[in-house]
Amino acid sequence: MKQLMLIAHDEWRYWCRSQVVLVATLIFLALILATNFISAARLSAESETRTQHQSEAEQAFLAQPDRHPHRMVHYGHYLFRTPVPLSLFDPGLDAITGQAIFLEGHRQNSLTFSEAGASADFGGLSWLSPALMYQLFAPLMIVLLGHSALVREREASVLSPILALGVSGRKLMAGKAVALTFFTTLLLVPLIIGALLAYFQGERLGALLALIAVYFFYCLVWVVLTLLVSTLVKRRSEVLIVMLSFWCVVSLVLPALAVNIVSSYKASAGKIESDLAMQRDIEKLGNGHNANDPAFLKLRSDLLEQHNVDHVEDLPVNFRGIVALEGERKLTELLNQYAEARMQAEQDQERSLAKYGFISPVLAVTFASRAIAATDLAHYHRFQREAEALRFDFVQGLNRAHAEKLSYQLDIHRYKDEASAQRARVDASNWQVLNRYEFIAADSSQRLGRAASSLLNLFLWLLISMVALVWRSGSIKP
Repeated sequence: MKQLMLIAHDEWRYWCRSQVVLVATLIFLALILATNFISAARLSAESETRTQHQSEAEQAFLAQPDRHPHRMVHYGHYLFRTPVPLSLFDPGLDAITGQAIFLEGHRQNSLTFSEAGASADFGGLSWLSPALMYQLFAPLMIVLLGHSALVREREASVLSPILALGVSGRKLMAGKAVALTFFTTLLLVPLIIGALLAYFQGERLGALLALIAVYFFYCLVWVVLTLLVSTLVKRRSEVLIVMLSFWCVVSLVLPALAVNIVSSYKASAGKIESDLAMQRDIEKLGNGHNANDPAFLKLRSDLLEQHNVDHVEDLPVNFRGIVALEGERKLTELLNQYAEARMQAEQDQERSLAKYGFISPVLAVTFASRAIAATDLAHYHRFQREAEALRFDFVQGLNRAHAEKLSYQLDIHRYKDEASAQRARVDASNWQVLNRYEFIAADSSQRLGRAASSLLNLFLWLLISMVALVWRSGSIKP
């Protein structure tokens, strides 16, 4: 153990004397601090804005005067997805998916994006995030420090004396690994600080510890790979070229190639094609605005028979409201079928892309990070499903008021004159069917379950590279 610490201490002394290392470290820390500041400012601004918009939308809906209930169905309501605490570190899909949706009867709208100026306000670094800094630039810092770990000893002609003193190649590389691992731990300090901030904002401790562990092991993969290459190549410049080329391939080339492959072999139906097919199916359901539509003849006869009357005017409920209820139910079932098919196709694409983590540790850590931070595709779909459930509940609540609180006679004559229109209204207290909404991330166990395949790929990268380093270190020669 003493020899390991002496080797690690000597490595640190060399780094402290190197101006290049010090400057690079300062630049990295400056970027981390800048991205942390920008991410924190953006998260705070977006959270406050979306919360305010959500409150205003709810107040505007509930403050509507007495109206015909179907008017309120089309008046609609806005729903906003507030950022989760760990989006401070890894915004994931938040930046490229919608954050707000307009809910109304008879349709499922797409999510809308944030304003274009939201990112521009934070300058040219707005596209960076702490997660991206660790995924792309932390490996470069490790390569810069570790590329000369063994080659430097060989070039200085001190490798032979070190080995002659009884220090084995494996012990020598273990000492170098301790030094680099300690440096990696220092690199993670900004992440730990960000995790503490997220904890005080309500994030679960299990998710925070898992995220820190994921990035520690990711950096450890680069530590081992850098030391491995330093045992295989004879000159420092060559080690640096090999590692930078490897970084470029696994960080930039292979992820882009994997995306193209998955897009080609897992292509999903286009929006226009899906909308046309869905519209054909919708036309078969009948028009929920028309109580005389043939699609609702059986509903009419069943109701008349159930209540033992001959005319819809004699029913204890408003038949037009019943048609609205039934029409919305059937339409929502159809819309959900198409929505689930689309989300399933997106999930299949994501799972296929995540499997390529075995060719790139960057892909593996990216998917694991998003899943644990609750900014992945699964949470995006979760918001869509919860939004649709809220939409269906308040629309059907209004349709029930239409059926039970408004008479059929007043309803069919509401366009006769202004007085008739005034009588064909229900009390504004019926708008209380709207439920309050808050987006809450899944618990830590569910997130870890979604990240399992990516974590396995990351573990395989670490295991294989460590086995190769241990094997290679046993045959180190001057």
